[in-house]
Amino acid sequence: MASPAIITAVRRAILLLALLVFLGNIMMWIMMPTDTYYNDWLLHILAHTNSTFFGIQGPIMLDFTFPILLIAVLGCIYLHLGKRKSSITESKRDTKLRFLKRPMIVRGLGIVTVTELALFTMFIALCVWYSADYVRHWFKQVPVLSTTRGEKEWESKLDRVGLVAGIAGNLCLTFLFYPVSRGSSILPMLGLTSEGSIKYHIWLGNIAMALFTAHGFLYFVYWGFTNRLSEMLKWDDHYVSNVAGEISLVCGMAMWVTTYPTIRRKMFELFLYTHYLYILFIIFFILHTGIGFACIMLPGLYLFVIDRYLRFLQSRQKVRLLSARVLPCQTIELNFSKSRGLSYKPTSTIFINVPSISKLQWHPFTITSNSNLEPETLSVIIKCEGSWTRKLYDVISSPSPIDHLQVSVEGPYGPATTNFLRHDMLVMISGGSGITPFISIIRELIFIRSTLKCKTPKIKLISVFKNFSNLSILDLILPTSSYSSNSGNLDLQIEAYVTREKGNLKGKFEPSRTICFKPNASDEPISPALGPNSWLWLGAIISSSFTIFLVLLGLFTQYIVYPIDQNTNKLYSYTKKASVNMLIICFSIVIAASGAFLWNKKQSAKEAKQLQHAEESTTIKSSEDIELESLPLESVTKSINVHYGHRPNLKRILMEIKESNVGALVGGPKEMREDVAAICSSGQAENLHFESISFTW
Repeated sequence: MASPAIITAVRRAILLLALLVFLGNIMMWIMMPTDTYYNDWLLHILAHTNSTFFGIQGPIMLDFTFPILLIAVLGCIYLHLGKRKSSITESKRDTKLRFLKRPMIVRGLGIVTVTELALFTMFIALCVWYSADYVRHWFKQVPVLSTTRGEKEWESKLDRVGLVAGIAGNLCLTFLFYPVSRGSSILPMLGLTSEGSIKYHIWLGNIAMALFTAHGFLYFVYWGFTNRLSEMLKWDDHYVSNVAGEISLVCGMAMWVTTYPTIRRKMFELFLYTHYLYILFIIFFILHTGIGFACIMLPGLYLFVIDRYLRFLQSRQKVRLLSARVLPCQTIELNFSKSRGLSYKPTSTIFINVPSISKLQWHPFTITSNSNLEPETLSVIIKCEGSWTRKLYDVISSPSPIDHLQVSVEGPYGPATTNFLRHDMLVMISGGSGITPFISIIRELIFIRSTLKCKTPKIKLISVFKNFSNLSILDLILPTSSYSSNSGNLDLQIEAYVTREKGNLKGKFEPSRTICFKPNASDEPISPALGPNSWLWLGAIISSSFTIFLVLLGLFTQYIVYPIDQNTNKLYSYTKKASVNMLIICFSIVIAASGAFLWNKKQSAKEAKQLQHAEESTTIKSSEDIELESLPLESVTKSINVHYGHRPNLKRILMEIKESNVGALVGGPKEMREDVAAICSSGQAENLHFESISFTW
């Protein structure tokens, strides 16, 4: 096995190579609207890449598709090597660049760090440059266009501006799918998670739809002034299809409208189901522009389709639900069987579907268990905060509970690394459901302290609850009674605030109730979709599927398209070519991903049988066993200070901490996160470092 120093050197080399490839790709975006690109670069590219196998589509894929897929494969290798590094090593990395994660904006756009603001500014600058230079380039054509079409110059300029708006929207669309590709290698290679990157998807989606809407509106106005409204009904089989573009725009606007915060919050199901229109949006977008131009935005979509299909394959499996714990605060803990080969980091999330409640709804929840402490179980906490969770709670907590519940999952998804050990002290501030990621972090620190015998930071947990009964959630901090003694080694202080009740109400709520289920023989433990070497398998899927795509595309172009089109890109049907390309892409991904998934499923089936035999040989818990589950709370409550009738003064608490390196982690309402981020970025306390935490409940 290679030494840690060699692995670190190889990972750095991979990062450097990926960075160089990405910078080269960005350079192509910068140069694309310039005269130099059209009059010099493009001619040389076409001269050296012109082929009867790929036609004009070949050089576009070489410039824009291949580099990003190469980065994704490099990311898979980088992350696979990173799995060999311990959490101790990765947490001791250099902190000189920590200022790059300091919040710069805490209101309006959400919490935006220095790095995020810099990258967002550069992206906006790229969009402005891209649009402005295209306008300059195409305004040169206005005199010829106006003469040829018999229209006024300002009308031709309106046509060109509308075209530029659509092209700029495609630039946003190129990056739109990366944040929602949950299992992609690109986000974790950058130290990001899908849950934490949703805001980028929102930003890009809003900009893209604003540009696409402007694109459609300007063309409607242009056609109206030039008496060519009949163009709205035109499906040009050898150029741009207007009807396909209009269908795509309608689907996009339907999705865009339902993302309005009030609609999404009050009518979540409408938002959810409307978002499935993205399939029609993409299909008709490609039919509108043609596959050649669509190849510019293809890599993000390609990686998303791979991720989405793998999620589909995993979601077809029914998982083994072992037990549920019903807490007195309308909260339940679900405990699933998992394979030992499945490992995940603290704050990871998993998506859960219960067909008996809804076949289409998938809800994310933060995993509270620890894959080191609990190698064969995975736990999540679910609180009644919506119609779906209410129905689930009612089913499980009913006086005559069911003995089996059919459940499917996707995931887990989480950060590639954690860096909690770099701090001298961790201040965890939670509001309501925001405590769930901190349970997983505390359990990880318990493992590091008790098993690896390493120094861990001090922990101060500040939990804000509405009612006294919510304090029962603290019962879930420790995984089992066997670790209650080890928890004493942690320097853990808990400050609980009950805001809507006054006085000491200790003992007022009833103890939790545990319900054991009887899994079906067909239920399987939760296991990684691509096995323990999932990153290597994902890299193999990306490379092999793209190879299959290139081979099939080459055969299709050589023997069907080229005899008719002769590389003119004018004679063969755009619609047929785009449709066949989409089918080939889907076929290639299905073949490669299905093969990898089925191979790993066969391997994990052996472990699943062994685990099932072990579970069957274990007797059902007695009442004494269930009583032991409440012991951790008793050991933890000795270090709890409960405050009634008021909220914590977070600024005062944070400012009074004297440790030199304090990590401030917040899970809770948006206002709470923004308040703490503002305190940490105010400059009044240089020892405070805000850490972004994603949570779902």
